[in-house]
Amino acid sequence: MTNYLHYYLALEQAKKSYAEGGIPIGAVLVKGDDIIGKGHNQRVQQLNPILHGEMDCLQNAGRLQDYSDTILYTTLSPCMMCSGTIVQFKIKKVIIGENVNFEGNIPFLKEQGIEVELLNDKETIKLMANFIKEKPELWNEDISETKE
Repeated sequence: MTNYLHYYLALEQAKKSYAEGGIPIGAVLVKGDDIIGKGHNQRVQQLNPILHGEMDCLQNAGRLQDYSDTILYTTLSPCMMCSGTIVQFKIKKVIIGENVNFEGNIPFLKEQGIEVELLNDKETIKLMANFIKEKPELWNEDISETKE
């Protein structure tokens, strides 16, 4: 069952990144009812090309011997790098805020046996759409899209 409070904590992380001038993507890692990590995209803030929201969240959670009983809440459908990390760590369930602005890798996650729940939250869709409209160059850099 989805805990929407946990999802909205991920959305708060996305808003925090946006307020810092970064890319509005947030994530929260939960084990049972306990939040063990949260983070947001910090590529801009930390000048780190791999510090996506999910990666920052996992880094902040620290080392765990077993991630298989955790749930990852993320505001945007994960890119291939973050999807690969989810698979590598054997996270069994991912709850995604939206995939309207970025399709991400939901089919890949499902093929790997990961349970995926897509919320298509209107507030999250609007936040991401506004960011992409305001800073298309930064968004294209984040998803490695270049104009030819």
